[in-house]
Amino acid sequence: MNRDAKIYVAGHRGLAGSSIVRCLRAAGYHNLVFRTHAELELTNQQAVESFFQAERPEYVFLAAAKVGGIHANNTYPAEFIRDNLAIQTNVIHSAWQNGTQKLLFLGSSCIYPKFAPQPMPEACLLTGELEPTNEWYAIAKIAGIKMCQAYRRQYGFDAISLMPTNLYGPGDNFDLQNSHVLPALLRKFHEARERGDEEVVVWGTGTPRREFMHVDDLGAAAVFLMENYSDEGFVNVGVGGDVSIRELADLVKDVTGFKGRIVQDLSKPDGTPRKLMDVSKLSALGWKAKIDLREGVAQTYAWFVQEYVNGVPR
Repeated sequence: MNRDAKIYVAGHRGLAGSSIVRCLRAAGYHNLVFRTHAELELTNQQAVESFFQAERPEYVFLAAAKVGGIHANNTYPAEFIRDNLAIQTNVIHSAWQNGTQKLLFLGSSCIYPKFAPQPMPEACLLTGELEPTNEWYAIAKIAGIKMCQAYRRQYGFDAISLMPTNLYGPGDNFDLQNSHVLPALLRKFHEARERGDEEVVVWGTGTPRREFMHVDDLGAAAVFLMENYSDEGFVNVGVGGDVSIRELADLVKDVTGFKGRIVQDLSKPDGTPRKLMDVSKLSALGWKAKIDLREGVAQTYAWFVQEYVNGVPR
């Protein structure tokens, strides 16, 4: 990409989108185009068409999506499939129609079968049943991958897709009811330390293993792939290693300075035993994650302490 190229980042305020913006600016790209949700409703076909006709961005990072945890996915399945299909369809089609040179579509590791082989290679897509609690979101993301492939095949549109693992970092959601495990643990241990609690309860046995990637590594990978990759096949983006939930809890305990004990609530579910991405394809392209988990968690905790008071954003 030329450093002067006009680049549109859809979803620039989200966890992934804001990281892509930081990484683009750090790499010297300055002609960036944004619209807030209030300024541009991406589910509105006419609004998206008008935006692309007016701005004609040369490159597009599609990081906008309706996202949420298990509870949200179970409660609003129609919205999760409808809104994500609409966003993807509108942006991908309008980008192609208005001369965008290249588009990057951001998916999710939930596209893979519930009982996928570990680590999960790109080739296991559509080889088994999805996790029922988020299949609406997963099906929309799979449709996004296939739409990029279809527009490449039929129209020669340079659309690529990447699938990130579990992300964390500045800008994450720390709500205890619907956040992911890492930010939830950071807040729980922080508040327990502040109250002087003797223990923190962690769900399940602590044995399930998960992969965690700092969002700025994801941003760097997205820029790298936009600059260096062009193919129909999508690319897994992860760190290539995982930790148990108990190991993560011990790490968070250490980073937050909590001095009490960790108690496992065995009445709570563990979820999938393991969820790890196979990143050999990305490694072969010459990219790997740089931010160590301890370093990334410490940085994220510092951001949380600075930005939040009693669990509420300042």
